[in-house]
Amino acid sequence: MRLDEGDMRENVSEVKGGSRVFGTDAQTRKGFPVFTGVLMYFPDALAAVAHVSKLGNDQHNPGEPLHWARGKSTDQMDTATRHMVDHGVGDTKDADGAYHLAKAAWRILAELQLTIEKEKNK
Repeated sequence: MRLDEGDMRENVSEVKGGSRVFGTDAQTRKGFPVFTGVLMYFPDALAAVAHVSKLGNDQHNPGEPLHWARGKSTDQMDTATRHMVDHGVGDTKDADGAYHLAKAAWRILAELQLTIEKEKNK
């Protein structure tokens, strides 16, 4: 089952004025080097976070296409902290084999996304 364009838009943030995340001006867009400044810096870490997305979807939305069910498990900061503490005491992986830090990173990214969206909607 594929997500249709409307489903995909549900998880795509828009900036004020209706333009997409990186804006429309060429110079502004160049200020967001997602590939060279994030993906190429942290390929293994981001793969681990993507794996956490899949595991979370399978847990919270079994049988459904990959999506962030925002209303489920909303305690981002407490959950991120628990995963960081687990890592800090030497337990690097959770029971499902995923890195605790990848789960913490997913939760922090979720909180950052929600914070940015809230700020944009002011």
